[in-house]
Amino acid sequence: MIQDIFKGTGVALVTPFTQDFAVDYEGLRKLLDFTIKGGVNYLVINGTTAESVTTTAAEKAEILTFIKKHVNGKLPLVYGIGGNNTQQVLESIAQTDLSGIAALLSVSPYYNKPSQQGIYQHYLQIANHSPVPVVLYNVPSRTGSNITADTTLKLAVHENIIGIKEASANMEQCMLIAKHKPEDFLLISGDDLMTLPMLSFGAVGVISVLANAFPEKFSQMVQHGLNQNFAEAAKLLYQFVDLNPLMYEESNPVGVKAVLERFGVCAATVRLPLVEASSGLKDKIIKLL
Repeated sequence: MIQDIFKGTGVALVTPFTQDFAVDYEGLRKLLDFTIKGGVNYLVINGTTAESVTTTAAEKAEILTFIKKHVNGKLPLVYGIGGNNTQQVLESIAQTDLSGIAALLSVSPYYNKPSQQGIYQHYLQIANHSPVPVVLYNVPSRTGSNITADTTLKLAVHENIIGIKEASANMEQCMLIAKHKPEDFLLISGDDLMTLPMLSFGAVGVISVLANAFPEKFSQMVQHGLNQNFAEAAKLLYQFVDLNPLMYEESNPVGVKAVLERFGVCAATVRLPLVEASSGLKDKIIKLL
């Protein structure tokens, strides 16, 4: 059953870059091996954390091909295709080789701030055209608009929409989704520190930024939560409470790439308009590590 792959920890993979801003495939190989060995349950490609807005269509295709070949079926793969131009999203879906992809993760339209009806119709088009199941992605801090619980629940009855990555940090909204959703519709945390509270009332896991750098500990935390062992899960969660804000202090994935560089996985390089972590931020991260 497709929904089973989302029970646990998905890692929103970063895209490693060389010092001259080319895609660093050796760094990507090391990241894949590092996260797989750490015990994550699935990999999410071409999401926000991957700096997907600054990779070209050709690079996206090359990255996807590389990951498919290197992972070679070891873990399920989820691929991100979203945007604020519905027709362009549909064209991207049609032009992408989604063979071997378990599901599509599609962010709510950003910048043009559509109404709830606009968001609903946007996702209907995606669900009707996608050859693989669709997971909604609600992240109001980035998109400028919220997918309400009512809209999510209306979309949840579509046979090709299987869940939502909820990063609104609105616990009441998440609870309403959990209470009223179809049984097989998945509530997935999109906020690392909100994962345990969400697991307590029906979420099945998380798509995580921190799991890039801490795949083993984060996966263990989520598994404890799924097993309703919240005391043990909290011990692991508290290790991340002070670090997590630093991941976003100069925007994601600046912080987590600084951690990955410290661990020798890949460089901290990001593409403009993002800039590499400041010396001050790196110092704070190193002190906590």
